Amino acid sequence: MTLYYTLVFVLLVLEMTLFMLLIVPLPFGVKRKIFTFISENPVVAKIQYWMKITFVFILILFIDSVNRVYRVQIELMAASEQAHKGSAAGVMGHERLEVQARKFYSQRNMYLCGFTLFLSLILNRTYVMIIEVMRLEDRLKSYEGTNKDTKQSEKLAVAGKPGELAGLKEKLEKKDQDLQTLKKQSEQLHKSYDELSDKYAALQKDHESTKTR
Repeated sequence: MTLYYTLVFVLLVLEMTLFMLLIVPLPFGVKRKIFTFISENPVVAKIQYWMKITFVFILILFIDSVNRVYRVQIELMAASEQAHKGSAAGVMGHERLEVQARKFYSQRNMYLCGFTLFLSLILNRTYVMIIEVMRLEDRLKSYEGTNKDTKQSEKLAVAGKPGELAGLKEKLEKKDQDLQTLKKQSEQLHKSYDELSDKYAALQKDHESTKTR
């Protein structure tokens, strides 16, 4: 195996290791620190930039290996046809083995580059999905009022900010209490009004009775 294909193999092993680390279950706080470090570290950003350039070269190697597999397949078919004709069977058998070996190495390089590129796409998508899940978990905790960083902001609930739901619940409870108080006051006023109406009606009857006398 040549040097650049050896480097591709090392990169493939590294990608497999990173993928295993991504899917390992970790506590939310630890995972958050790790991904925050990866997202904000400038060294990691430079590494990602150079990795993108590296994957461009791996894509070129993959295309070249596919082309080699195609050419070797054509040579193998031509060697098989000549072998069937029976001309120089011993020499053609040796050439056939050589072509088979070239086919094997070409296919190995093609699969190596192909799996490396495919796993890079899976790693990128898995990383993005984990970041989105962590953001959704933070948002959910902030809306439920369980996030320590947003306990103070819940008291000053503002639309569109963490702690809004808890603040709205407090306001709703206060409104319910005010409504119950108003109901009690209205009932008392209604009773007082009925009593005054009865007294007024009784006074009217007494007044009319005195007039008739």
